[in-house]
Amino acid sequence: MSQIKSDKWDIKKVFKQWYCIPNYQRPYVWEKDQIIDLLDDIHIACEKDKESDYFLGSLVLKETKNKDYIEYDILDGQQRLTTLFLLTAVIRDLTDNEQRQNTCHESIFQKGNPDDNIPERLRLIFEIRHDVKEFIDEYIKQKNGTTSIKIEELAQSKSADKSVFNMANAILYMRAYLQEQIRQNAIFLDEFFPFFRNKVILIYVASQNLDDAFRMFTVLNNRGIKLRNADILKAENLSSVKEKDKQQEYAQNWEKIENYFGNEFDGFLSHLQSILTKQKASLTLLKEFENNIFAKNKLTKGNDFFDFVHKYKKHYEELFDSNENLELKNFLTLMNVGFESEIWIAPLLRYYNKFRKENLLEFTKKLNNKFVSDWISGFTPTIRIINMNNIIDMIDKLDSCDELLNQDCFAINGQEILNFLQTDIYGKRPTRYILLLLNYLYHSHEQPFNTPKVISVEHILPQNPKSDSQWVQDFDNEQREKWTNKLGNLIILSRRKNSSQSNLDFAQKQQKYFKGNVELGRSANIMACKTWKIDDVQKNHNETLAKLKEHFGIVD
Repeated sequence: MSQIKSDKWDIKKVFKQWYCIPNYQRPYVWEKDQIIDLLDDIHIACEKDKESDYFLGSLVLKETKNKDYIEYDILDGQQRLTTLFLLTAVIRDLTDNEQRQNTCHESIFQKGNPDDNIPERLRLIFEIRHDVKEFIDEYIKQKNGTTSIKIEELAQSKSADKSVFNMANAILYMRAYLQEQIRQNAIFLDEFFPFFRNKVILIYVASQNLDDAFRMFTVLNNRGIKLRNADILKAENLSSVKEKDKQQEYAQNWEKIENYFGNEFDGFLSHLQSILTKQKASLTLLKEFENNIFAKNKLTKGNDFFDFVHKYKKHYEELFDSNENLELKNFLTLMNVGFESEIWIAPLLRYYNKFRKENLLEFTKKLNNKFVSDWISGFTPTIRIINMNNIIDMIDKLDSCDELLNQDCFAINGQEILNFLQTDIYGKRPTRYILLLLNYLYHSHEQPFNTPKVISVEHILPQNPKSDSQWVQDFDNEQREKWTNKLGNLIILSRRKNSSQSNLDFAQKQQKYFKGNVELGRSANIMACKTWKIDDVQKNHNETLAKLKEHFGIVD
C-alpha cells in the first residue's frame, strides 16, 4: 500500500489546496435542509465557543503531483467541499470589507501572473461537467457573480444541469440566511467569518495510489451524501479503464444514463445483475457484482462493464420509450403501472437483447401472464424471482424464439386464476391490476393507454347502502352479500374514495361520483349503463370473466 497521509485542515488551509471533482463523482445534490443545517451548525458552534475547533467532516483524496503543484481528486466529501466553496463566494459578494473580499476571492481563484510564471487557476474544478464549468466561471470566479439576477433564473429552470440547478439554489439559500443574520446583528460576518476560516476543521486522508484511495473511500464514506452502489461501481470500473479519453467518455455516458433513470438507477443495475447471474440477489448490489459477476468472469471490470450497461440502457429506452408499436407500448404501460414489483423487466431486456422485435408482443404477454399467475397463486417472492430467472436461463439456452415461447417456464395455473376471479376479489392485492388489464383489453390501440395518476378500486353497488335507498329495493340481502365484492361490481376511478358519495343511488352516483372520474375503456362502458340491477351485475361479471379467460387462454 502506498503512503497514506492524514491531518486536520482548517478552512483557511483547505482553500490553499487544488482540487478536482473527477468524472466518476455524482452531481452536486445538496438541498435547502442540508445547507441550512450546515450554516446553523457553524453559527451555533461560533456562538457557543469561538476558541474551540468545530469538526465538520472528512475528505478522502487521491493525490496527484504535477510539476508545480499538488492536485487532489475528491473521492469523498465533494458535496460538503462544494458547499463551502459556494459559501466563500457568497460571503465575498456580501461583505463590504475589501480585505475579506480579497481573502475569499483568493480562496476561490488564483489570478495569473505571467511575470512570476503563476498560472490562472480555480481552486476547485469539475472534470467533465461543461455546464458547471461555465456556471463557476461566470458566477463564482467573478466578483459579485453570486448577486446576478441570472442565478434566480437558473434556480427555477427545469432544463438546467442538475448540479447548476442545485448550486444556484444553494447560493440563494446562503444569501438569504446570511442577510437575515446581518439584519439581526450588523457585525455578524466579523464574528462568523474568522471562526469559519480558522476553527472549522476538516480531516483529510490522502493517498497517491487510486486503489488505496478508493479503499479508504469505501471505509470512510459514512457521512453526508453517501455514494450509492451505482456510484461506487462507476468509480471502481473507471479505475480499470486505462485510456484517459475513454474514461471521460464512459463517465459522461454514465451520467446521462444516471439522469435518465434518476432514483431508479440502482434498480436498473439490479436487473442487469439478474440477467448476468440468473439468481436471486443475496448480497448488496455492489457485492453481487464483485463476488458473483466480476469474480466469476461473467463480466470484466472497466470497458466491458460500461459497454454492457450502455447496451442495456439502449434496450430499455427502445422498449419503454418507443411509440412504434402502440399495442406493445400500452401493454408495457399496463405492466409498469399495475405490477407491484419489477422482476419481469430483466427477462424482457434479455429477450430483446437476443431476439429484438421478433414475436416481442407475444413474449411480453406470456411473461405478463406468468407473473400474474405466480402472483395470484400466492407464491413467495423468492419463488417468483426464481421463475423469472428461469425464463432468462431459457432465453440464453435457445436460439429460436418460437421454441422459447412453447417452454414450460411460461406455464400458468389457469384454475388458480379462475378461482381468484370468481371469488370476492375486492381488497386483494392483484385486483387493481386485473381491473387495469380489463381496461387494456377494452382499449383501442390507436391511442396511448394513459392511466390516471390516482387510481382507486370502487364498488358500483355500494358495500353499505342506506336502508331507504334504491339499492335495497333492487338487491336483496343474499344478492348483495354474493355480488358486492365480485369482479362484475368493481370499477376503477381516477380519484380517491369519497364515502359520502359512494352510497348514492346509481343515477346520482353516475352524475356526482363517476362523471369526470372515469378515464378508461371498461369503466366508461359501465358509465353508459342506464340501470345497475342484479341482471346488470351478472352480465358484466360474465362478460369480463370471458374476456379475461380468453386473454389467459383458460379453457373450462
